[in-house]
Amino acid sequence: MMSTLSAPRTTPSDANTNTGARPPRARSGRERPNILGGLGGWIWLAIIILPIYYVIITSLKRQSEYYSSNPLLPPASPTLDNYVMVLEHDFARYFLNSAIVTIGSVIPILLVCFMASYAIVRGHSRFLAGTNSLFLLGLAIPLQATIIPIYFMVTRANMYDTLLALILPSIAFAIPLSVIILNTFMRNVPNELFESMRLDGCSNWQMLWKLAFPLVKPALVTVGIYQGLQVWNSFLFPLILTQSADVAVLPLSLWAFQGEFSMNIPAILASVVLTSIPLLVLYLVGRKQLLGGLTAGFGK
Repeated sequence: MMSTLSAPRTTPSDANTNTGARPPRARSGRERPNILGGLGGWIWLAIIILPIYYVIITSLKRQSEYYSSNPLLPPASPTLDNYVMVLEHDFARYFLNSAIVTIGSVIPILLVCFMASYAIVRGHSRFLAGTNSLFLLGLAIPLQATIIPIYFMVTRANMYDTLLALILPSIAFAIPLSVIILNTFMRNVPNELFESMRLDGCSNWQMLWKLAFPLVKPALVTVGIYQGLQVWNSFLFPLILTQSADVAVLPLSLWAFQGEFSMNIPAILASVVLTSIPLLVLYLVGRKQLLGGLTAGFGK
């Protein structure tokens, strides 16, 4: 009979001893908490929440209670009289004008900038490259430096004191930044997908809406919310390009309320709360798409 000699088994500890390598350290089940980071987050949250808390509780106070009580304490007897007072002073008309200007500006901004970014990214002509440079140049022109030429053009076009006088300049000044943002997202769409659709016989118009639009939708929502906030809170254009109360928007209405209720701070803050509600609803509706658009590319 032949006897076979089996090689002795080596344990991981023996192998580490023979090779001189150190055994890997066992990972602890609990990671060390970031105390400073958590403390900084809570401090930043308090800084953000405190003004919102102050505005809400003050809008629920009576004028006499506001001057006689601690401003940071909740009202002893909350009341909605301030909101009723604001709503009775043509707040619905101001709200409707702001909604018309915002929607009438954001929809053309998204359509024009989306198609322009597709043409710039997918095109290969010198004209499109020069157009992209013009958009970059548009970021260097401040809004305040152009208000006199805009006023001159609006008056010569007989659009002064109309909502269209607010919509057209808002679109023009929102296009450069919106195109640059959408260009970045459009370049992240793989070129192989476009080539595959082209081999299937799809036209550029079909590739624009069936391929690029679904993939760039988070960026469109991000641009739409950002530009919507800019138009909704715009004060300079309504102040210079309108004068009648029939076309006044919410920023001007807050200014008027401040003049009318100069001593009634709770009524002014009630109008601020009513003005902020549409922005909060817009954020809640597009929150998922907005976060997806803001964080796109960080995982690469």
